[in-house]
Amino acid sequence: MSSGSPTSGAGRVIAGRYLLLRRLGSGGMGHVWLAHDQRLACEVALKEIVFRDGSEAGPEREARVARARAEARHAAGLRGHPHVVTVHDVLEHEGLPWIVMEYVRDAVDLRELVDRRGPLAPAECARIGLAVLDALAAGHERGVMHRDVKPANILLAPDRTGAPYGRVLLADYGISVQPDADETRYTMASVLVGTAGYLAPERASGGPPTPAADLFSLGCTLYYGVEGRGPFERASYVAAITAAVMEEPRPPARAGALEPVLRGLLVKDPHLRITPLEAEAALSLIVTPQSDAYERTRTDPGSPSPWEAHAPGAGVPAFGSAPVPEVSTPPGADGFGPTWTPDLALTPGWSVRGPGPGTGGAGAAVSPPAYRRRPRRRLLRAALAGGLGVVLALSGVWYALADRTSDGTAAPYGEAVGLVEPLQDGDCVLADWPGAVRFSGTPRLTLDPTCREQAPDGQVVAFVEAASADEAREQGPARCEERTRELRDRLADVRSHAVVPTEAGFGAAGRRTACLVLGAHGPVYGPLGERRRFGTPFADISTMQRRDCLDVRTNRDARLVACGGPHDEQVLGFTRLGDGVTLAEARTESDAACARDVPPRDYGFDPSVYEAGSWTSAGPWKSGTHVVVCTVRKQNGGTMEGTEP
Repeated sequence: MSSGSPTSGAGRVIAGRYLLLRRLGSGGMGHVWLAHDQRLACEVALKEIVFRDGSEAGPEREARVARARAEARHAAGLRGHPHVVTVHDVLEHEGLPWIVMEYVRDAVDLRELVDRRGPLAPAECARIGLAVLDALAAGHERGVMHRDVKPANILLAPDRTGAPYGRVLLADYGISVQPDADETRYTMASVLVGTAGYLAPERASGGPPTPAADLFSLGCTLYYGVEGRGPFERASYVAAITAAVMEEPRPPARAGALEPVLRGLLVKDPHLRITPLEAEAALSLIVTPQSDAYERTRTDPGSPSPWEAHAPGAGVPAFGSAPVPEVSTPPGADGFGPTWTPDLALTPGWSVRGPGPGTGGAGAAVSPPAYRRRPRRRLLRAALAGGLGVVLALSGVWYALADRTSDGTAAPYGEAVGLVEPLQDGDCVLADWPGAVRFSGTPRLTLDPTCREQAPDGQVVAFVEAASADEAREQGPARCEERTRELRDRLADVRSHAVVPTEAGFGAAGRRTACLVLGAHGPVYGPLGERRRFGTPFADISTMQRRDCLDVRTNRDARLVACGGPHDEQVLGFTRLGDGVTLAEARTESDAACARDVPPRDYGFDPSVYEAGSWTSAGPWKSGTHVVVCTVRKQNGGTMEGTEP
């Protein structure tokens, strides 16, 4: 490996003031950009309306523009709410509206967090639910329904104490509506508004948006947080909609004390659904199971989160805060919860994240909806449902233990795969493909315990659970694609592969599919993503990922270091050279190719100070992919510091 000497719109200036630095995310309405406010010298997020092409139908174009203006107007009504992304302004540039929003630094959405860490502890989900419920109630009091509550629209960011996920924000009021207001509707009546699997059954059946419908979506979201999948998750959009209307949610296995609340929120009949006041009281009891639980109705974005006071070795509350009482629910499957110790060495490049495509808000004040209290028998029924869930969970444990062959030697993934023990998180593997054709057929896998010496083909980076072997076979590959997408997007040349258990080996495999990330055309030569350690030299560019910071010892020795400290280069992206370019030629041409294809100025780096750099290695030339890693460095060879620019 050696260092050599997408048209995104980055670098544009919007309304003569906002310099676009990089794209943070995309959604149905358009893109969200990280931008630099040149007037106030601060970072903001800009939401851009994007059309499929210039000939998009006039009425649809007008409707989408009008929806953007309505979003900003609704969000302005909740300006300053601690659990809603703040909207600063709405402006027009070249005839189209742009929404100027708060940039939430170091944020990650709930979907990404569960993908990365696994299901959350019930108490942590309850804390998140309280904050989102608070934001929804503020909107409902103004007559504004969110209509798209889902994990991707809940941002978690560090609070004032530094707790990594202490701040909870509801984002994206892009399809919100005031049913009682005299404003134009911008959605066709024949189109379902919302996300399949999180849409309330009455909305899927054509009913009006109501606070109860938002609560159903919140129930689906919290179910996802504690279980790692949605209650009505299915293989297709239509199947998910049908399940929400016709089927009961899957019995939760990890919800614990949260289960009665989930069942109350997921009642099909909106008139029998748990009320916001009941949900708030029940969630508060899970977060703070003491007599003062009912006093904790609104969470402070600066308050310490439950895990902070319970980190191993924490003898006194951090930062002088009040102690957090013990909770009766166990931590999540991967230790995420009240006793989880935050990993301060997250992979560089995952440490800065802005809001997803949208923001939260509300519109003009109207009479608040009447929240009706349910009889006490409703809570009793929910408690009984919780007991039933425990029975079902115990039955599942029995089934998992019983699902073995008589001699206990069932291979978890079948004879073709060849493994006699189930894969574990972080396992590096060698893959022998039938006919030596990669990603064709079922590979025979062997473990590489060192993750280096044998040049592994890939690594286990996630798992997806299933209720049956049939479900694992039908849904495992697609769910692995989703669970590994973020990591794959940061690497140059990898693919996802699902190792699905067989019917006989389903119990031995732990009732879950192993999700691998494998080199698309060759080995990966080492650990991937956050499984790498700072200070480790790169054996090949295949494990370098976007936003990595590098300590360059020589032109053949680069090491991964934290971006918060001194470093010599930062990875911006990748490019490819032509088939006829030799590796020796690449080492002289790659800098120019990166300056052309991945210019640092598109990422906000001043071209008078910074220049493009590059790294190549033999692996991509052996595989024929000719991938080059593109970096940014100072022209004078100086050290970069912190989060430049």
